[in-house]
Amino acid sequence: QIQVVESGGGLVQPGGSLRLSCAVFGRNFNIYTMGWYRQAPGKQRELVATVTGGVRFNYADSVKGRFTIARDNTKNTLELQMNGLKPEDTATYYCNVKGIRNDTYNYGDYWGQGTQVTVSS
Repeated sequence: QIQVVESGGGLVQPGGSLRLSCAVFGRNFNIYTMGWYRQAPGKQRELVATVTGGVRFNYADSVKGRFTIARDNTKNTLELQMNGLKPEDTATYYCNVKGIRNDTYNYGDYWGQGTQVTVSS
């Protein structure tokens, strides 16, 4: 009942910027945490940034000062502004949504298909 769709990935030169977007479609779901994760070939999926309750933010040390996460609570969208991109930022970026279903009151955890970010000259 919940669909998560990412967009905005692409190829960018080192030092450049990209903005990723995540749209959440569905109903009867109370979002608690939204976040971005990434996975590079041969590596574990790792947290990039999350926002909880619309007020609490968490960033990986590797992206602090460069990436900014923003949630629009009225539209159920999530943005990730990425500045000063480095080759090591190259990965597939996934949007994640966690919350409580209003119909069953069960915990829900949803992922998008991912969007590719490649940082290369």
